[in-house]
Amino acid sequence: MTIQEAQQVVDNWIKENGVRYFSELTNMAILTEEVGEVARIISRQYGEQSFKKSDEGKQLGDELADVLFVLICLANQTGINLTEALQKNLEKKTSRDSQRHKQNDKLK
Repeated sequence: MTIQEAQQVVDNWIKENGVRYFSELTNMAILTEEVGEVARIISRQYGEQSFKKSDEGKQLGDELADVLFVLICLANQTGINLTEALQKNLEKKTSRDSQRHKQNDKLK
């Protein structure tokens, strides 16, 4: 599935199942909440924290997909074409950082 296709699939899902998009402010809060759930799994799986009983059944892939879903919702409702935005962002990063990371001794 392309990014453009994903944007259309999410838009269709919202129209068929979600009634309408939540407001941009509500979706921003939901996105923050979902990123927190990703952070919780990462801190337990790769960090020093241990899993709790309430963490059972939580899957990193599922939580990342929740983040992606809400991010796509925000893009759709604000008129952002994520394919174009990502292409422009990669061009910006390439022109700005093409040598910076290669010259960073911390990354060697």
